[in-house]
Order: sequence, then C-alpha cells, then structure tokens
Amino acid sequence: MKTEKISEKYSCVATCPMRNVIAHFANKWSMLLLVILDEFGVMRFNELSRAIPDISPKVLSGHLKTLESVGLVKRILYAEVPPRTEYELTELGKSLIPILNQLSEWGKQNLKTVTRNLKKS
Repeated sequence: MKTEKISEKYSCVATCPMRNVIAHFANKWSMLLLVILDEFGVMRFNELSRAIPDISPKVLSGHLKTLESVGLVKRILYAEVPPRTEYELTELGKSLIPILNQLSEWGKQNLKTVTRNLKKS
C-alpha cells in the first residue's frame, strides 16, 4: 500500500518537480554559480571561471546555458569588439537564493558528520 502511494506520487513524469525543475540546477556547479552571481552581481565569463578555478570552460559554459534556458540566469551579449558577455540572476534566480542559503547553512552545520560518515564507508 505504501509503495503504491510513493509510486503514484513520483510516477507522473510531466508533473514531477524533482525531474522537471530541480534537476536542472541541483548539482554542485549550478548551485555554486547561482550563489556566486547572487553575491557578486553581474559577472563576465572569465570572472566566473576565476571564481571557480576547478571548473573547465566547457562545463562552465554548459551550466550557464542550462541556467539561462530554465530562466534562472540572464545572459547579456554586447556587440563590441571583442564581444563582451555578462551573466546575472533573473528574478526567478533571485527567488531561489534563500533556499540555497538554507541548504548551505545545513551543509555547514553537518559538514563534520557527513565527512566522518563518508570516511567510514
């Protein structure tokens, strides 16, 4: 009986928020990019790359495109020579920040426990 309720709740692919919304930004790079853009405001690609030195340009570009496609980040392209591209949070992206801050706070409070548990496994 319980399994049927669980299956019913998560089986509708079209309306599942985990599959259709959260999965687009629920990864280490995307969440980090959102938090950095919130803290520093408008940033260029190279500034973001320097802020996260262990992300490759290809991966950074891919995550920015995904965040833009779901409406969390706005890309501003200036027709200059050389071309200049800037990124900033949209209102939708800004509305996600308090939730990410809560998740980050939970991570800070539980970092030692989670790290210790990982070492045990």
